[in-house]
Amino acid sequence: MAVIGEFIRKAIDVYGFITSEPDPAKAQRTVLQNLLEKARLTAFGKKYNFSEILQSDDVIGAFQREVPVHDYDKLYDDWWHYLLEGHQNVTWPGGQHYFALSSGTTSNSKSIPVTDDMLDAIRKSGMQQVMSLKNFDLPADFFEKQIMMLGSSVSLIEKDDHQEGEISGISAANIPAWFRAFYKPGAEIASITDWDEKVRRIAEEAPTWDIGSLSGIPSWVEMMLKEVISHNRLNTIHDIWPNLQVYTTGGVAFEPYRKSFEKLLAKPLIYIDTYLTSEGYLATQKRPDTTSLALILDNGIFFEFVPFSNENMDEDGRVKPDAKVLTLEQAQENTDYVLLISTVSGTWRYMIGDTVMITDKQRSEIKITGRTKHFLNVVGEQLSVFQMNQAMQNLQSQYDLEIKEFVVAAVRKDGEYINKWFVGSNRTVDNQAFAVSLDQELCEANKNYKVARSKSLKGVEAEVIPVEQFYRWSEDYKKLGGQTKIPRVMKEEDFLDFEQYIRSLS
Repeated sequence: MAVIGEFIRKAIDVYGFITSEPDPAKAQRTVLQNLLEKARLTAFGKKYNFSEILQSDDVIGAFQREVPVHDYDKLYDDWWHYLLEGHQNVTWPGGQHYFALSSGTTSNSKSIPVTDDMLDAIRKSGMQQVMSLKNFDLPADFFEKQIMMLGSSVSLIEKDDHQEGEISGISAANIPAWFRAFYKPGAEIASITDWDEKVRRIAEEAPTWDIGSLSGIPSWVEMMLKEVISHNRLNTIHDIWPNLQVYTTGGVAFEPYRKSFEKLLAKPLIYIDTYLTSEGYLATQKRPDTTSLALILDNGIFFEFVPFSNENMDEDGRVKPDAKVLTLEQAQENTDYVLLISTVSGTWRYMIGDTVMITDKQRSEIKITGRTKHFLNVVGEQLSVFQMNQAMQNLQSQYDLEIKEFVVAAVRKDGEYINKWFVGSNRTVDNQAFAVSLDQELCEANKNYKVARSKSLKGVEAEVIPVEQFYRWSEDYKKLGGQTKIPRVMKEEDFLDFEQYIRSLS
């Protein structure tokens, strides 16, 4: 079998040698040209004159002038609801066999079309990730090991003319035949919708598997590993999966989970970050000496960048109609941008809800810095989730804590605004001292926050609670497992409901 592993590794090396990274500007122009050409006879393409745009000397400029920026609500209200009613050729040729369901953080719930072209693009992006493994110096036998993909159920919801589920479940239900021999937990267990039952079955079957790689959202992967260790009376996960070498993460920042995650291991793992959303596979980490993600530029997604500033954003976190919008070629490093995408699923100039920063323009590498609605700016704080995560990492060291989840809101107290935090950890601390330390960290990290603290933001309160209470809330009010993410920033009303729930657990 080692011969097979060596063959696969050499094939990856050869493929990587003969396929070079595309020129970013040229690749993106080609992608947009192909998107417009294929969709020009759809209802959307006719409405916004795609045929005329294609005749322009400046296709990108004409596209940006003609087609407005959309968020989910606008695309759904104007176009996508027709797809769910059975219409075809609306924003992409043909109809949709799948819709990705998402609880969303920029909207209460989403039903996002997943076309056959998008599934093909996701598979191709997955192959780009596999090809990049040549950069991580993995041994030949790694390529013979099984891959644990912990996602949502592959048992999709059947509708009259389509199926619905989370994107991880849809992707897993459409994995190539050759990959099924490597894929765990396998179709039977992956189809289980009850999280506790799924994890119990994984724990029971774990001794029969030889897992080399894990993938999934950190919080749910960690919970699964703990159950496997507990059920099989192990010290670490390497007692049962000694060949585990790689963890492919995504969905949320991994750093808040690193400390507790690594307690479950007997030896270090290679961590590879990815950017797979309900709307498509946008980026992947391609080299070991960075945590940045390389945008996938030549595979059905056209990227645009809106400088994340008050001039470009309205009070609801949406891009203003007259906002300045840049291409990748025009965007600069070390600036926060709202990301727009146009894709082979018929999303057009779509505000995905994430903010990103270009860290290496030559390599088209980015970091995800937050969410447009996970940006706290009620009284001028201008705090990004990236800054919040950094503060929590520093407080983990200062207080010897494991901080896995947190949520914050600007709430009124005695007629004035304060920032109130709930922090999920493995043990409690002095809440008042913790709040003071958190306030200091944020003042040092963000000058706007420091100014707000001297004027309109009158206080900071923090309460450290057992992290299990976050997961209980998620199970009761959202959904446990799969691709579900706990929000970092809430509106005041939602936060007060969350606080009431936490109080009910005492």
